[in-house]
Amino acid sequence: MIYYIGMERVAIFPGSFDPFTRGHKAVVEEALRIFDKVVIAIGYNTAKRGFLPVEARKRLIEQVYMGDARVEITTYTSLTGDEAKRVGADTIIRSVRNATDFEYERTMDHANRAIFPNIRTVVIIAPAEVEHISSSLVRELHAFGHDTTTLLPEGITLEDFLE
Repeated sequence: MIYYIGMERVAIFPGSFDPFTRGHKAVVEEALRIFDKVVIAIGYNTAKRGFLPVEARKRLIEQVYMGDARVEITTYTSLTGDEAKRVGADTIIRSVRNATDFEYERTMDHANRAIFPNIRTVVIIAPAEVEHISSSLVRELHAFGHDTTTLLPEGITLEDFLE
């Protein structure tokens, strides 16, 4: 067990979260076992239109973590390393579901270390019960009129956030 006395361990969990899924929630829960605070950072490109508007994504995640002071939700348009520094995080949380995800995250870690040498990446392996869930799967099922409630955090429906 690692003990840190007198300092809060803050990690940033970046992503588009379009939409936020049970898989994302499982990663945050695992991260909170390691870190005192997790900042869920919704990155977006102002030139691209997402499935859910950025503010709707933020509201959805805020609803999931309402009353939990260990989780903060923010949006950003900068590099993830710059946002990590802004929120006081020295660790980037990433999740992998398979070997393809791992290779991508390893490449990103090397790039981030070259630019931000004091920021590390911690990879969390998605729990087996949610490893099949992705935002793109949720969007696809929704587009064809299928129920997505089992893929979203409990009590959340997309209809509440679609504008």
